[in-house]
Amino acid sequence: MNLILLGPPGAGKGTQAKLLSARFNIPQISTGEILRSAVRESTVMGVRAKGFMDSGSLVPDEVVVGIVEERLLKADCQNGFILDGFPRTIPQADALGQTLQGLGKDLNHVIAITVDTNELIARITGRRTCIKCGKGYHITFDPPKVDGVCDLCGSDLCQRDDDKEETLRMRLQVYDKQTEPLISYYTAQSLVRTVLGQGSIEDIQRSIINLVEERA
Repeated sequence: MNLILLGPPGAGKGTQAKLLSARFNIPQISTGEILRSAVRESTVMGVRAKGFMDSGSLVPDEVVVGIVEERLLKADCQNGFILDGFPRTIPQADALGQTLQGLGKDLNHVIAITVDTNELIARITGRRTCIKCGKGYHITFDPPKVDGVCDLCGSDLCQRDDDKEETLRMRLQVYDKQTEPLISYYTAQSLVRTVLGQGSIEDIQRSIINLVEERA
């Protein structure tokens, strides 16, 4: 099963991708995690990506497409994969289609997760991250025992630049302009199913699984 999860920042794509990965025993491929790791390590690619991420812009295709293609060639993708955070633009979708064709793979499902904008802002601006160990928190949904202090290592918590409201609103504008057209792109291929990304994680997961198994 080859699956794409679409949705704006904070829609829960990563959470749902992890659950789907465990259920169907196929890897989650998150370009966001790969890029953030590169930024933390200050690699050449990470330094380039950071400037775009901090401003709320999308990372250029040439930084992303090659990473995804190499990942799809690995053995654990033989029985399927879940793409989380890619593609983000029509050119990326075209490049992915060409890559899959070259690998002899078909895309089976595109799940579009929708969430109210105010809900997205509350979710993302409340995120906090430990400056030392990287553990994540949320000031409302998953707060630390002591405000501003990591439960695990006692270091300070910070708000990432791309989680601040001003940057987030820019990211959402970029999504609306560049990424949302992907829904139309994949609808034309009869691949898109829409899921409301509000409610419990379990309910959202059940909705996605029902859609996937319905088209199995």
